[in-house]
Amino acid sequence: MHMILRTLWHRFVVGPRGRRLGFGDVSRSRFRVWPTDLDILRHMNNGKYLSVMDVARFDLIQRNGVWALFAREGWYPVVVGQTISYRKSLNPWMRFWIESRILGFDDQAVYIEQRFVRPDDAGVPEIYALAVVRGRILRRTGGVVRVAELVEKSGADPEALRVPEDVLRWGRTTRLPSTREAAPSRWE
Repeated sequence: MHMILRTLWHRFVVGPRGRRLGFGDVSRSRFRVWPTDLDILRHMNNGKYLSVMDVARFDLIQRNGVWALFAREGWYPVVVGQTISYRKSLNPWMRFWIESRILGFDDQAVYIEQRFVRPDDAGVPEIYALAVVRGRILRRTGGVVRVAELVEKSGADPEALRVPEDVLRWGRTTRLPSTREAAPSRWE
């Protein structure tokens, strides 16, 4: 199934039916591994995980009310960094869900954790892959939305949302220069 169809399904069918979430709540978005998700080894392609994560983040921000804020303010989110670790393969036709939760903020960005989950043989939810996403919020008219403005207008409580120090360190060490700065490609 092409990503636009999954996105539209979650936007107009799944999201409106899902329960309303608080800013720090966990969203659970359900999926299935389709033939178009597979690589030559017949399991879900590693790049497809990132695409499906986009849909799950959209579901999260739609259900916690942030999407309505973005629409009202003329904002949109972009991914500026992400890391993912894979534990088990997702194979054809498997059902899985992605658990998404806003971890919190640093001085520039929002951090979200996302987990690919399936029940184990005893029915206990088991992590198949885990990702951390660092995102910025941009204005459609140009420029970046300051985190302080996002916090103020969203009603998020930064004290209740604490990004683990190792995740903040990852965010600092993987940042690229601003688009207003030079970023020459030099191999050393």
